[in-house]
Amino acid sequence: MNNDRVKGAIDEAVGSAKRHVGSMTGNTRIEVEGAVQQVKGKFETTVGKVKDAVHEAKDHIVAQNRKDEEAKHAHDEVILVKEAPIF
Repeated sequence: MNNDRVKGAIDEAVGSAKRHVGSMTGNTRIEVEGAVQQVKGKFETTVGKVKDAVHEAKDHIVAQNRKDEEAKHAHDEVILVKEAPIF
């Protein structure tokens, strides 16, 4: 979990609390600020999820490329052994 997701979760929770306090007290300004902070938190959380997905995809691609290279080298070694003259 990256910082964007953590910050987003905090903003969502604080925004929700502000929105409810503003609603209960009749303070429209606090209610609107809370709603805005809550939406900001949802956006930050989404950005964090996208970043995590990109990072995981990159790690998967790097691991797959490493496996492909290892397989290629193993295949090359087998070919060299097959081509070696037998005495």
